[in-house]
Amino acid sequence: MNFYIVIALAFGPGAFWLWYFYKKDKLEPEPKTLVLRMFILGMIGVIPAFLAELIFQYPIQLITSSTFFSSYMLLVVGAPIIEEYIKFWMVKRGVYNNVEFNEPMDGIVYTAATALGFASLENLGYVGGAYVATLTIPDGSTKIVWSVFIIRAVFSVPAHVLFSVMWGYALGASKFMRDRDRARIFVRRGLILSMLLHGTFNTVINFPLAMAFMLAFMFLAWRMVRYRITVALVNSPFAESNHLEQDFIE
Repeated sequence: MNFYIVIALAFGPGAFWLWYFYKKDKLEPEPKTLVLRMFILGMIGVIPAFLAELIFQYPIQLITSSTFFSSYMLLVVGAPIIEEYIKFWMVKRGVYNNVEFNEPMDGIVYTAATALGFASLENLGYVGGAYVATLTIPDGSTKIVWSVFIIRAVFSVPAHVLFSVMWGYALGASKFMRDRDRARIFVRRGLILSMLLHGTFNTVINFPLAMAFMLAFMFLAWRMVRYRITVALVNSPFAESNHLEQDFIE
């Protein structure tokens, strides 16, 4: 196995899911260059997220003198809040006011691109780290690389986009709400929901015995996302018959 294969394994899942969400935007597809730009911005977002997580963890470890507790708090509390907010900020500042952001579904598409860019670069760190570890193994076994790839391709990479779509959908919907106070609350609730789902995922994924719960949890998240895609498309101004605002779910 060479490093080019590692790159493909790291970015392959993100590319697949980006294609999946892009194809869901049936009514008025977004410019590919703008979608790619948000994917790259998502990758860049890993840097401030990493620095913010260090800042979050350090004082906890200093006070408690426990690496385990500080790491656990980062995993369950710090990382979900920091990562979801940075992805949200990227979309809000990077594309929300663009003229191409002109239907509720756009919030989902651009959020998916940003979240998958973030997840793909993060994935490179994990898969690349596993690859480097194999270089120290006498027989050069690549089983560890494939194990990391499969787990992250099935769970971690899609999880990033599933959770972020909660606020991405809310952001897209809010642009078409006449009541601006309601719109702000709607987005805030979506952001909080994504953080809670993200924190729950980070907790459960570290307990192999809870895999049945994880599968059920991911299935539920998919149901929530698919329903939001349906509602976003129904409420599109490009739909043959739209019912703007009244069909948006909290």
